[in-house]
Formats: sequence, structure tokens, C-alpha cells
Amino acid sequence: MDIISSLSDLRAARLSFEGTVGLVPTMGYLHEGHLSLVSRARAENEHVIVTIFVNPTQFGANEDLSKYPRDLDRDLSLLRPLGVDVVWTPSAEMMYPPGYQTWVEVEALTHPLEGSMRPGHFKGVTTIVAKLFNATQPHKAYFGQKDAQQVAVIRRMVVDLNFPLEVIVCPTQREADGLAMSSRNKYLNEAERKAATVLFRALRAAKELYEAGERDAEILRIKMKEVLEMEPLAKMQYVSCADYDSLEELDVLKGRALLSMAVFLGKTRLIDNFVLG
Repeated sequence: MDIISSLSDLRAARLSFEGTVGLVPTMGYLHEGHLSLVSRARAENEHVIVTIFVNPTQFGANEDLSKYPRDLDRDLSLLRPLGVDVVWTPSAEMMYPPGYQTWVEVEALTHPLEGSMRPGHFKGVTTIVAKLFNATQPHKAYFGQKDAQQVAVIRRMVVDLNFPLEVIVCPTQREADGLAMSSRNKYLNEAERKAATVLFRALRAAKELYEAGERDAEILRIKMKEVLEMEPLAKMQYVSCADYDSLEELDVLKGRALLSMAVFLGKTRLIDNFVLG
């Protein structure tokens, strides 16, 4: 496994590869969710590139960039057994050199949900992912379903900008009690960690209604809110029942739909989602 920080060394390594290349973009502090993406990429490609870069442009002014967990040595130790060819660890100065002024933006899909709560977030995401695609030239890129809106936005960008690659969406990895795996879970204290399962419970309650035949989207939203409100440590930011592709809020479910939410446990903001249909 080669650990590379320069762009020229990455491109030289990429040119040496024969066969398909799978890319797993990460911000590091890896958990089983990330490792499941790497394993899937390893199974489906001749070569695998993992990028580790905490992207400053997707963090808002009051968000946790400086506190975002970082442990490169730990990350590398987790990746070594998985058959990764290259780990690329570019610097912020390399990705955003002095005078930087070029951005990639997807429009309508970035307005609701996370976009409404985190202005500018997706502009940073799409710009860095486009740069990672350009640098690594993958045939397939692997993302987790937990970041459902991010997945939708990146899929749109790939289509609109004619990137010659396939976006592979992998299932959310969960703890035994249902909590979606996230690097931010480490911020939770013991009481918050126990309370955080309320996101999974709220989504599951709405899904059970759907499976019993309920198709009124507002009833599903109300059920999620009711479950969240039963947990005193949880502060709901939003709940949503939206069209899977357009992310527009639904009145009645007819095709694929996305149940999603953002919830604060103390100062830690968690997101989760289920896909219906």
C-alpha cells in the first residue's frame, strides 16, 4: 500500500494501473462503514484508491472543522489488510492553492434538507469530489447511503458533467443498537450515545407504518417527530419524507421515497435515513 501526498506521485501511480480502478473518498477517522466501502471496491476492481482529506470548504463558520477527528496512523493500520493500492492524503494548500476561485455547484438538489441547514456545504462537497475524480480517474466511486442527499447530488453532478464513472451506493453500516456509524459519534457522551438510537427508532416506526400500507407522507413525518419528541436529549432539526430522486417533499408516496432527519444530541449533529420502496 503506497501512501502518497503529492498530485504528481498520485498521477504516476494511476498511470501504472491496468484494469479498473475503484475510488473511496473519505475524510478519515475511518469506521466500519468506510471499510465496507473499501471492501466492496476491492471486490469489484483491479485497483483501489482511498483518499483521506478533511475538506475545509464543506464546513460552515460555526461547524466543527478544527475539532473534526483525525488519526492518520490509525486509518492506515485499518486500510493495510484490505488490499488498498494507494492512499492519497493531499494538503489543503494543494487542493485550494492561493487565488483559488473555481467551484462546482449542483442547483436544485442542494436547496432542501441539509442544504437549507448548512449553506454552502454542498458547494464544497461537489467541488472537492470533482477534484478527486479528476485526480484519480476512477471507473467506480463508492459512497455510503447514510449521506443520502450527498449521494443524490454527486450522482447528478456525474451525469451533468459527463464524468466517465459509475457511482456505487452502499448500505448504511449500523451499530448493534441501530445507530448509523459516523465519525461524529465519538463526540457523544454516554447519555447522548444511548439517546442517539432515537434516530433509528423514529425511522423504523415510520417504515413500519409504510409497510402496513400507509402512503400519506405527512403521517410518516408526524410519526418520526413523535418518536423524536419522546427523547428529552434529542433536539430535532428536521424530518423529511421526500422523493428519492428529486428530494422534493411528498404528499403521497407512489415510488421510491427517502425518510431522513437531522437531530442534535447535545452539541453533536447526527443524520440518518431509510429508503422506502
